[in-house]
Amino acid sequence: METNHEAEDESLTRCASCDTDEVDEIKAKECNACKSDRDHSDECRQEYLPKQKQTFEKESMTNNELHDDDILFQQPESSHLGDCPICFLPQPNDQQKTSMMPCCCKIICKGCKYANMLREVKGSLGLKCIFCRQPTTPTTNELVLQSLIKRAEADDPIATCQVGLRRFKEGNYNSAFELWTRGAEMGDAESHNLLSYLYGEGKGVEQDEEKQIYHLERAAIGGHSNARHNLARLESEISGREERAVKHWIIAAKQGDVESMNVLKDCYKEGSISEEDFAAALRGHHAAVDATKSPQREKARTYMQKLEQIKLAQRMAERGYSQCT
Repeated sequence: METNHEAEDESLTRCASCDTDEVDEIKAKECNACKSDRDHSDECRQEYLPKQKQTFEKESMTNNELHDDDILFQQPESSHLGDCPICFLPQPNDQQKTSMMPCCCKIICKGCKYANMLREVKGSLGLKCIFCRQPTTPTTNELVLQSLIKRAEADDPIATCQVGLRRFKEGNYNSAFELWTRGAEMGDAESHNLLSYLYGEGKGVEQDEEKQIYHLERAAIGGHSNARHNLARLESEISGREERAVKHWIIAAKQGDVESMNVLKDCYKEGSISEEDFAAALRGHHAAVDATKSPQREKARTYMQKLEQIKLAQRMAERGYSQCT
């Protein structure tokens, strides 16, 4: 009776090209490339090499995809915005609740900015950047842009991305593409996210779905929850890979992304996510959102709401509307 071990030994003495068994008259030689396959003539070797190369390439691609997926589906430690450098609390996903200081390009939460404003007003202090303590900060759009350009020229990735955003709003898509490409090369997740938009819409570049997905994946790995949400949408609606899409939405929801959590609620109703996974995503979502809260940030939110109400009342008065009582 032939054992499995004996069968494996015999296969190792067979020519990988013509499948001829090794005999005394015909000796098979070990392949120099893989050290496992064997061939018994130069003709067989030449015929087999292209097939072997294709096999290696397939195996390499599969291994790379598995490796990339391991990285892609890891839960990021924080969002791409990181923590506020003043209070060290996680930044909220809503960028309306943060401010970028144009002098140093540090992203500060509105809670810290509000507290600093109160300190300066109460103490009749001169205006300074809350982080770098520059005596003055740019106040006009032109001065802000000049400051950003200066920092972009010094390879600041956030400034580079912001200048690109200005160029995009001006309709200069080619310049925006160049700047966001530079920002992405420096590891800026937001630049990757914006590049994905250009490739998706074909603005400044040829429309390219593969590159669109690539930059969404790079942004998602960098902690960009909105990019991951959009990546999940592409996986679901275009590629039809619902299982991968749900994985992305779970990760984004656990980062505090509201849109992804809402999608998961629909997925749960449809039965495309288990009760256990949905419950874990919901707990993670609440934990991520709660981590961004503080009394100081709540005071800033209330202040901004009152400020908006005052501005609205002023606009209504300018147009001749009377306030309702």
